[in-house]
Amino acid sequence: MLKGLGGLGDMAKMMKQAQEMQGKMAQIQDDLEHITVEGVGGAGLVKATATAKGELKALDIDPSIFSSDDKEVVEDLILAAIKDAQSKATDRAQQEMAKLAEGLGLPPGMKLPF
Repeated sequence: MLKGLGGLGDMAKMMKQAQEMQGKMAQIQDDLEHITVEGVGGAGLVKATATAKGELKALDIDPSIFSSDDKEVVEDLILAAIKDAQSKATDRAQQEMAKLAEGLGLPPGMKLPF
């Protein structure tokens, strides 16, 4: 007599899971703003620190590389450090999202939107 109501229970369960996932994704987004990674250039002569969202937070340059003749080299080292930090930020963000997907029982490699 009430056979059709079984589907409503499944729908309610799916809605609850979707709300939980939305909450977890919001938490991860917040966490990514507080996780930092460090990129390096020139074997550590230039270091760039960024959040896991890719926002550059700090730049540390070893004073030994400052010479007017080496301006282009210094610029290249700075760019290398920033690119390294951004790459690490992307990797870290993907790791955090993979943890969420795994916790939700989603297949490995399934990409979740940011």
